Amino acid sequence: MKLLIMGRPGAGKGTQAVNIKEYYKIPHISTGDMFRAAIKNETKLGLLAKSYMDKGGLVPDEVTIGIVEERLLEDDCKNGFLLDGFPRTINQAIALDSFLTKNGVKLDAVLDVNVKPEILVRRMVGRRVCKTCGATFHVEFNAPKVEGICDNCGSQLIQRADDTEATAKNRLEVYDNNTAPLLEYYKKQNILKTVDGDQPLDKVFDDIKAVLGA
Repeated sequence: MKLLIMGRPGAGKGTQAVNIKEYYKIPHISTGDMFRAAIKNETKLGLLAKSYMDKGGLVPDEVTIGIVEERLLEDDCKNGFLLDGFPRTINQAIALDSFLTKNGVKLDAVLDVNVKPEILVRRMVGRRVCKTCGATFHVEFNAPKVEGICDNCGSQLIQRADDTEATAKNRLEVYDNNTAPLLEYYKKQNILKTVDGDQPLDKVFDDIKAVLGA
């Protein structure tokens, strides 16, 4: 299976990526992990990416694409892979297609874990995190036994700065603006598979297996 997974912030994409990796026995390749590995291994492209990141700048497409290509040529990707966080733009998608075609490979499916924005705002705004142990709760879906207190260690629960309603809505708006063209791009290739992410996690994964025919 050669797959790409997409989904709005808070849609549960990370959980499903782990399930897919374990079930299909393919490497989960996230942009963040690729960058960290390239920098740690001091590859030419990794050092180039670091030079941009150290200045707080965006890493140019050609560097990002190069790092992805390096990763996809590694042995563990021969029987499949799950891309996560790349491509983010049409230019990156075109470059990925070109690279895969050149290597006699094509994506089997692009999975979109779809959850309505208003539901995601509720998920993010209600999230609470323990200051001490990092445990996560939710005022509505996973409330602590005592309001504002961590079940695990008894410390205070806080709302992260990026879990406010305004920030949550902004993150979703940015994602939708950047991603809508990508979804259309893959829809035209007839490989876009949309699953309803507003279900129990195991049901979402059952749907993923169903659309992939496995």
